[in-house]
Amino acid sequence: MAATFDGSTPGTPAASVGFAAALAAGPVVLDGGLSAQLATQGCDLSDALWSARLLLDDPGQLVAAHRAFFEAGAQVATTASYQASRAGFAARGVGAAKADRLLALSVELARQAAEEAAPSDGRVRWVAASVGPYGAVLADGSEYRGHYGLSAAELTAFHRPRLEQLAAAGPDVLAVETVPDLLEASVLAECVRGLGLPVWFSLGTAGGRTRGGEPLAEAFALLADVPEVVAVGVNCCAPQEVSAAVSLAVELTGRPAVAYPNSGEGWNATARDWAGPAAFDPADAPSWVAAGARLVGGCCRVGPNGIAELAAALAG
Repeated sequence: MAATFDGSTPGTPAASVGFAAALAAGPVVLDGGLSAQLATQGCDLSDALWSARLLLDDPGQLVAAHRAFFEAGAQVATTASYQASRAGFAARGVGAAKADRLLALSVELARQAAEEAAPSDGRVRWVAASVGPYGAVLADGSEYRGHYGLSAAELTAFHRPRLEQLAAAGPDVLAVETVPDLLEASVLAECVRGLGLPVWFSLGTAGGRTRGGEPLAEAFALLADVPEVVAVGVNCCAPQEVSAAVSLAVELTGRPAVAYPNSGEGWNATARDWAGPAAFDPADAPSWVAAGARLVGGCCRVGPNGIAELAAALAG
């Protein structure tokens, strides 16, 4: 059943309908980089599973990190499933059934944090199930390049079961993130059809193009007729990329935009570290909203302090 998420689709979870409706009412504050907060909490993220390792080894740390973002003013927790997959967990000796259970656990932990966090002055808190690109699972920086050499059928076989498991876990929205190229964007656009949940869809971008070097406009255009997609935009990009990308996304899709750049530093996949100057300025968030963004937050290296400043800038 294709959903429209205008509040009229029978069987659509009330919270999901509310999430889509909230975008029409004004900006919704997203969280920041989960890994940044986990590192601050003393977690070792050197494993290929990255933050998903903690689903196995220390789920309480994930609850604490989500809670920190909620208490900083975030209205959405993005789950630790970005780099989680059956293939990734299999390398740790985890079977498919348990891997699927861990995907569901990522949603449960974010929901737990929403319930435990300090009162939010009546604002609704949502859980977004993170869906990272295939390259994230490779843990070699491929999500910043794309073009893995896989066919559309192979990418579909990877993505569709994971999306189905995450949707079944009951998040309020699916966050399809950091998509690097046109092929994977087109595959994911088809995979989210009929899942019964709203989806936000964000691409990685550099120099006004996809991370794979294709026109960003072509990627946005692929999403214009997917009814599940309630917001389109960019994430994990340099902050200076946001305004132009947001304007283009709104123009081409007619949807609200989503924008959550990283700190502006660059990721060195070989050294597995960030380098260069930070450029994330929460004071820029109102200009992103003016350009059409309705989901606004931060990505890698943006912690709860940055989100608190961003929330204050939007409130002001």
